[in-house]
Amino acid sequence: MSIYIHHTCATHPVKVLSSKEQQRHRLQRDMERYLAKGGEVHKIPNGVSGADPVSGKGHQTVLFNGPRQPRRTDLSQVAASIDARKHKPRRQRLAARPRRKLIYDDFGEPLRWVWQDK
Repeated sequence: MSIYIHHTCATHPVKVLSSKEQQRHRLQRDMERYLAKGGEVHKIPNGVSGADPVSGKGHQTVLFNGPRQPRRTDLSQVAASIDARKHKPRRQRLAARPRRKLIYDDFGEPLRWVWQDK
């Protein structure tokens, strides 16, 4: 329930939020109306749970109607295969490849490229 007050300057109503005291009075009034119409309030002792002690199920929200998936998946085989790929021996080169080397003159200017064997 909202309370509207018309401001003299504005053409639109301004919404006033209700305080906690107003909410308490509204709740008390609604409770009295409910009891006056014949409604009942049952008192539940402290410590009583809504869960069923026999089945162990209480108020549960069902998100999916399918079968439950296992919570954990064994990944030891996957981890072992990844580790085996990591530690695979590297292939050795058959022969050293020749490399290009830049030759400079006495003044530090590049002259030419030369192929060098290791």
